[in-house]
Amino acid sequence: MYMSPWSLRALAWSTIAISAAQAQYIIDDLSFGHKEGSISPNLREIPGWDVSGEGHRPDLLSDRVILTPPYPGNKRGALWSENPVQHSEWQAELHFRASGPERGSGNLQIWYAKDGRREIGLSSLYTTGRFDGLVLVLDQYGGRGGTIRGFLNDGSASYMDHHNVDSLSFGQCNYPYRNLGRFSVLQLKQTADYFQVTVDGNPCFRSDKIKLPSGYYFGVSAASAETPDSFEANKFVVSTTNANTREEVNRQPPPQQMEQPPQQQQQQQPDIPQMLQDTLAASIRTQQDQFADLHNRLQIVNHQVNNIFRELEKLTKRQEERHVELMNRAIPIHEHVNGVERNVEKIEGIVKAIQKDIEGKDYREHLTNLQNTLRDTQTHISEGLPAAMTHIVTGAKPKMGMFLFIAVAVQVMVLGAYIVYKKRRNSAPKKYL
Repeated sequence: MYMSPWSLRALAWSTIAISAAQAQYIIDDLSFGHKEGSISPNLREIPGWDVSGEGHRPDLLSDRVILTPPYPGNKRGALWSENPVQHSEWQAELHFRASGPERGSGNLQIWYAKDGRREIGLSSLYTTGRFDGLVLVLDQYGGRGGTIRGFLNDGSASYMDHHNVDSLSFGQCNYPYRNLGRFSVLQLKQTADYFQVTVDGNPCFRSDKIKLPSGYYFGVSAASAETPDSFEANKFVVSTTNANTREEVNRQPPPQQMEQPPQQQQQQQPDIPQMLQDTLAASIRTQQDQFADLHNRLQIVNHQVNNIFRELEKLTKRQEERHVELMNRAIPIHEHVNGVERNVEKIEGIVKAIQKDIEGKDYREHLTNLQNTLRDTQTHISEGLPAAMTHIVTGAKPKMGMFLFIAVAVQVMVLGAYIVYKKRRNSAPKKYL
């Protein structure tokens, strides 16, 4: 089939665009959680990363790192890469989750700093001293439910001594990250033209005036308050573009060729190039050169698509394993839920029986009899109470005859006593001095 030179050039440029869009290479020495299997081979350390904590040591599980525990509070945890970034253009992704009580709080920092493990360590934005680099902070600043802010420092400012650190932010966006029930994806991207931060695929902030140097270290630190938030990291992936890894890829043979025996390697065709230099369309003059260039680029695209399919298969397998694990954990919860449902059904049956009993009987006659009884009782009380009170008062009042007799008797006794006294006094002998 004959293709015109213009069609060949258009197809070549579209192939180059597709290849460039797919050409992201993960730097294994600066990443964790992206490979199949456990993050930590022995559940004590992460290859290429330094793990430290204050008040506790971060828990290393098979699929995540718990930087701060759900209880108790006032704990710190940090991860620092042991190798620096050697590329001027890169992309870093942190898959994280934060959960806690309604009034829980804490903060999470992503660092890109020079000698960060020694100068920063377990510090947060408000407790670190002088450092050279970038820090992204996730906290509940301003009471907005969650914010992402970026800070830069050239080593001249001590943040712990600054009177208003929050004013040094060069970019921010609101993001309610707490208790989402899933892992959020925070991405940092540095290109030759701009620096950009996105979260869950949505742009947060971007600047074309920031150019971070190479040779710095990535770090992740978290701190919890007295009522703590628990911060978890599922993966941290650092990748770079084809332009930055072209020489490294050309120096290394493909993995399939490295694993094959020498005899098979001798029988193979020449190595398929992993990357082609960008060339101007005008420099390709003959149709044979155009076809060769297009053929090579299509092969590169085919290899990239195969790599994507392999990654998707690995991801599908990991998701299936995770699903099985969650289902095994959910069985006791289902049993508890079934028990609750049975209890609720019993309560509903009792309520329906009471409702049916109330609706099926006529209580009008009982209420009428009760009303008549109350009326009769009120009538008897109102009619008999005055007579009863009169009888009680009349029967209990003192008699006047008895009162007069007692009064006369007392006076007679007093008079008799006086007469006896006078007689004894008159009959007594008199003494003269």
